Amino acid sequence: MGVMNVRRLRLIPTAATAAAVALGLLSVSACSSSSGAADKNGEGKLDVVASFYPMQYLAEEIGGEHVDVSTLTKPGVEPHDLELSPKQTAGLGEADFILYLKGLQPAVDEAVAQSGVKNTVDAAGLTHLEEHGTEAGHDEHGAEEEHADEHADEHADEHAAGDPHIWLDPVKYSEVAKGVGKALEKADPDNAAAYKKNTDALVSKLDGLHAKFEKGLKNTDTRTFITTHAAFGYLAERYDLKQEGISGLDPDSEPSLSRMKDLQKIPKKDKVTTVFFETLVSDKTAKTLAGDTGLKTDVLDPLEGITDKSKGADYVEVMESNLSALEKALGAK
Repeated sequence: MGVMNVRRLRLIPTAATAAAVALGLLSVSACSSSSGAADKNGEGKLDVVASFYPMQYLAEEIGGEHVDVSTLTKPGVEPHDLELSPKQTAGLGEADFILYLKGLQPAVDEAVAQSGVKNTVDAAGLTHLEEHGTEAGHDEHGAEEEHADEHADEHADEHAAGDPHIWLDPVKYSEVAKGVGKALEKADPDNAAAYKKNTDALVSKLDGLHAKFEKGLKNTDTRTFITTHAAFGYLAERYDLKQEGISGLDPDSEPSLSRMKDLQKIPKKDKVTTVFFETLVSDKTAKTLAGDTGLKTDVLDPLEGITDKSKGADYVEVMESNLSALEKALGAK
């Protein structure tokens, strides 16, 4: 807008008037930079880049009509494996606001650090992270444990902060939502009231989801569930369940033979009926274990992306589907 004004004012012949206008432009510029507000696109909206679906959902729900949201992880792509194209990396620097979750996608972490974008929010810093993984003290790399030191440095940053799967606990996700709302208010103070209203509405929705999980999982035949991807540590902790992961926090890691043998003992000991798998990762290991133990299989969606195979159109709907699957598998009463 400033450039357009200057071009029009070049037609003004008096030097005094031009000087006054220049001083006015400097004054506006100073106020703008001191407020910390982000720039906006041609439609007066914030260009928000989200790293993957759970961050996209927050940005869309809280930002509403005042943001244009794009995501770095397209539907159907497993977020942990994301590699950014040069075009995506370069485009990231044009964003007004970036919302990501440090520790989940190393490629994104690196690109965000190099982007130079002022308004960046790390969702992991908006709540407390904890350590989760496969149960019974098994490392997610199993028999390869003795080689862990060789790769310790390259993976140190990825898991140093703990389990990043915070969105699968509605209570923690609500904490993150509140932090994102405040960050958007600061980046775009003109629409702060709208962001606060939308944040309150989302928090209320998540509170309702939490209440459904509490009620649905209060009384069950078993508290243990087996899943291919150990992404449900926060959910299990929140609702007093026990997660037994085939793989670890990384869905592509292969379980050791000793881990598979231990998992075969769990169904009888803990009255487990079902082995859960997910839509974005191969179900081969889950079906192998189910076949060896006579268990059923079902989907427990870690909600890392919405696709045509998802049992719901958005976060809340898929989480409600997860609740139904857990109620059935655990023998809820």
